[in-house]
Amino acid sequence: MLDIKYIREHKDEIKNNCVNRNVKIDVDNLLELDEKRREVLKKIEDLRALRNAGSKGKPTPEEIEHMKKVGEEIKNYENLMEKIASEYSDLLKTVPNLTHPDTPIGGENDFKVIYQKDARPFKFQPKTHEELLLNLDLIDFERGAKVAAAKFYFLKNNLVRLNQALVNYGIDVATKHGYTLMETPDMAKNEILEGIGFNPRGKETQVYSVENSDLSLIGTAEITMGGYHAGEILDLSKGPVKYVALSHCFRTEAGAYGKTSKGLYRVHQFAKLEMFIYCRPEDSEKMHQELLVIEKEILNGLDIPYRVIDVASGDLGGPAYRKYDIEAWMTMKGDNEKQGDFGEITSTSNCTDYQARRLNIKYRKEDGTIEYVHTLNGTAVVLSRFPLVIVENYQQKDGSISVPKVLQKYCGLKKL
Repeated sequence: MLDIKYIREHKDEIKNNCVNRNVKIDVDNLLELDEKRREVLKKIEDLRALRNAGSKGKPTPEEIEHMKKVGEEIKNYENLMEKIASEYSDLLKTVPNLTHPDTPIGGENDFKVIYQKDARPFKFQPKTHEELLLNLDLIDFERGAKVAAAKFYFLKNNLVRLNQALVNYGIDVATKHGYTLMETPDMAKNEILEGIGFNPRGKETQVYSVENSDLSLIGTAEITMGGYHAGEILDLSKGPVKYVALSHCFRTEAGAYGKTSKGLYRVHQFAKLEMFIYCRPEDSEKMHQELLVIEKEILNGLDIPYRVIDVASGDLGGPAYRKYDIEAWMTMKGDNEKQGDFGEITSTSNCTDYQARRLNIKYRKEDGTIEYVHTLNGTAVVLSRFPLVIVENYQQKDGSISVPKVLQKYCGLKKL
């Protein structure tokens, strides 16, 4: 979340930022609640000081009676404070992060393409990954739906080996850049999800919550790795703390049905290798570029056509200050006029101190003072859309699938 002091001092900037990010929030109401909260807190503190002063020495019956009334006043103000603080906190958490000055302003389609590696045209009519995988007996959606629900699936045969190869490849690339390898829990406390910026409750949630508990299944290891250092003061004297974490991911994907959501594009469960960084504020822009460079390195090694987009302000999630998406070429997005189109495969976000404030994660500066860290995240490998684009881009005319050269040493396969 943002510092309320900053919001007080930059009210018009915050209002304009909310408009640019397509977030409806009553900033004036938030500031009114903030003012009331401070006024009530001052009254509580003054009354407590009065009570403490009256407790010294032996009080008279009149003083005892007066102190009882003071105690009742304190209790009334504390009840009022609890109500105001809850409404204030809920509203403050809905204010999105500030936006990088270079971020394009607009909605979903107003992104800026900053790099593009064009697709190689097929000399035959390409198939979608769903058709190819079913023909090769590499996936079973039907029994996935029978055992669990629609958008769950069984991986089979050499597709399992391909996925393991992708994980090991991503691990080798990320750890080469100094990222500590982790494997995380698949669940987290709801307070951690809320701290990261995910909504574990309500109609708009994309999260599976565990009944009769304060736990939810995670949608990304960003949640667990963001919570890993919650409430801590980090030592960043030797540079950023960098992790690459493997986890399963669960998403309800409510309403995500249709042609462009078929097959592996939108599913309820998948595995993912996620990079996460804690760093000093002055390092976060450089670290964001590092995450993007690693994501590009992984895709370049796989020789997949892709483009990098600078995501527009209205399409940013609440915690992101700036976000880059990498979109790979997918035949499933083609039509009668073209063989395919670009679809999102990875992303990387600089969340500045937005998540760190909510999770109380700080670092100690050289002068001994403490300050909130900046957090960043980026996808290394996701085992839904990565196999999707490999299958679609490496398909052969006979329906077989070549395995990218960089993965062959990990799985011992040249074809699926």
